[in-house]
Amino acid sequence: MQPTLQDVIDMAQNAGEILRAGFGTELEIHHKGRIDLVTEMDHRSEEYLLGQIHQRFPGHAVRTEESGHLDGDADHVWIIDPLDGTLNYAHGVPIYSISIAYAEKQQTILGVVLNPSHQECFSAQRGKGAYLNGQPIHVSAYNKLVDCILITGFPYSTDVKKNNIENFERFFYEVQAVRRFGSAALDLCYVAAGKADGYWQLESHDWDIAAGGLIVEEAGGIVTTITGAKDYLKPPYGIVASNPKIHSKIIEVLQRP
Repeated sequence: MQPTLQDVIDMAQNAGEILRAGFGTELEIHHKGRIDLVTEMDHRSEEYLLGQIHQRFPGHAVRTEESGHLDGDADHVWIIDPLDGTLNYAHGVPIYSISIAYAEKQQTILGVVLNPSHQECFSAQRGKGAYLNGQPIHVSAYNKLVDCILITGFPYSTDVKKNNIENFERFFYEVQAVRRFGSAALDLCYVAAGKADGYWQLESHDWDIAAGGLIVEEAGGIVTTITGAKDYLKPPYGIVASNPKIHSKIIEVLQRP
């Protein structure tokens, strides 16, 4: 059995209510790394989503941030982040999301990213466009970097050599502004909706970018690796997403020696 886009939207909305109920309350917080957190709400949201998938789509495989890879039919795979932006959430910053993607035969078919705090539901079905709360969205049309706002993110490990700070500095002098919001899934959706013009990140995870990547593509944008390759859903999940007019310009800056 295959899910519909509305199935995925409903699941995201219900998980969003779980997160909204817990936002701003005293949370049980654990450290996966020095600055990488997980809360009880990550687990509650994931528990709900996994329950829905196993009940309604038995046999499907799932990749999720907290539980890892759950075996199933490799032709039907769900890729979910039950709470993207945990650090924001834990500190009471209302910038976080739920990201749910469904892939069939290794191609992402459905993608939904929900921002519970602002009631923003971004969605896309391959070949049928991208939407925000049911209204069509499109990437921006700026063609000069100096007119653009870019978004980026930084790795949780502070020990990695490629910490993205050098790239941040490079773009600081090239664009109108660089922002860091703390939720990769939402970052991609802001590009899809034309709220920002491009996004890059050197390393991520497939559960952060699978749904948002499809939404950008269906909004008329381009999504590649940081070197311009098309298959961005492979480790280390380095990604560039933007409108078509500035994509090569972003990659050119990233590839400077």
